[in-house]
Amino acid sequence: MTPALCRDCGRRDPVGPNCPECGGRRLLRHPELFALTIAHIDCDAFYASIEKRDRPELLTRPVIVGGGRRGVVSAACYVARTSGVRSAMPMFKALALCPDAVVIKPDMAKYVATARQMREMMETLTPLVQPLSIDEAVLDLSGTEALHRAPPAIVLARFARAVETRLGITVSIGLAPNRLLAKLAAERDKPRGFGVLGAEAAAWLAPQPVGLLPGVGPALARKLGAAGFTRLGQLAVLEAREAARRFGEDGPGLVARARGEDTRRVDPARETKSISAETTFDSDLRTLAELEVPLWRLCEKLGRRLGEKGFGAAGVVLKLKTAAFESRTRTVRLGRPTRLPEMLFRAAQPMLAKEATGAAFRLIGVGAQPLAPGDQADLPDLADPDSARRADRWAAVEKLRARFGEGVVVSGRGLPGKPRPG
Repeated sequence: MTPALCRDCGRRDPVGPNCPECGGRRLLRHPELFALTIAHIDCDAFYASIEKRDRPELLTRPVIVGGGRRGVVSAACYVARTSGVRSAMPMFKALALCPDAVVIKPDMAKYVATARQMREMMETLTPLVQPLSIDEAVLDLSGTEALHRAPPAIVLARFARAVETRLGITVSIGLAPNRLLAKLAAERDKPRGFGVLGAEAAAWLAPQPVGLLPGVGPALARKLGAAGFTRLGQLAVLEAREAARRFGEDGPGLVARARGEDTRRVDPARETKSISAETTFDSDLRTLAELEVPLWRLCEKLGRRLGEKGFGAAGVVLKLKTAAFESRTRTVRLGRPTRLPEMLFRAAQPMLAKEATGAAFRLIGVGAQPLAPGDQADLPDLADPDSARRADRWAAVEKLRARFGEGVVVSGRGLPGKPRPG
């Protein structure tokens, strides 16, 4: 008999379409259900779910968390998503799709507090918890069956019910033999889902579109499609040498993921060694003026991430990928740590200028490495009397954006068609 579990009451191996214990229909069945140990836990519409928890009158209403009309969507509940609203969508587009949505400004302090409670609950399951974002983590429950007197699948089902009871939000869970498959399993049945992928993963992946894989965005999917690869099974049969020839250094890893292979360990002590931001273009860019626009936007994003994580950049890394999937990485050390977009841009722009000599690029990224403590970033400097003004200006911009949305202040460098900054 295939191992089974009732997610509502925890009964093991229920028979029939309904649980004989509680009558529930949320039954899990999988040949490896009680043997798999890697779990991916992802909160469902985290910010929006917290707002609905705190305002029950909004339970059935479409809710969007984000800035004003010129801002962007930070999160959308599943009711709003049925109208096509998605995270990072400009607010005016979201409201055009869902005009009756309730828009709520983000309350990060509240979200962080809930995330901290969630993390504490995860750490009672296993010490091997690796956070991936504020609302997402991967866990390794190997060897915990004796502690909990139950296999990981049962422990995770209990956890999901406890989150709903104690925190008033829901999670989706993926259970698999590795991190990649656990993430894909978690995404199969959102919201309030519990997906399982085991030995059948390769067969399940084969007919899926290439865009299913994490890291394969629309632009890369189009590139792969143009080369004749639209399904993961078409990639999975490539040998590593052929993959490298076709897709450069990222090719073998891409093919391995298409097979469902992933050797990454769950590492709770993983040290943050770098912080970065990157973007893949909808169409290839060639000129320096074209490339500087996304570079500036990424420098703004990188500066914000450095501030949020309490670091400064002691060095800047520029990453480019050509239309032929050739990766180019350039680095420069800084005289003084910074997290100001203007200083990050000043460091990255000369490196970009040396590379933008006519080649077509499909991706650009900028990163901070090595990192410096945040309290060492952008200290006053007698040799640079404008340093304090730059820091104050950036702080004022970020304060306005936090209050009124991303679009309230836009630098000319971030606008397409503008002349190249000096």
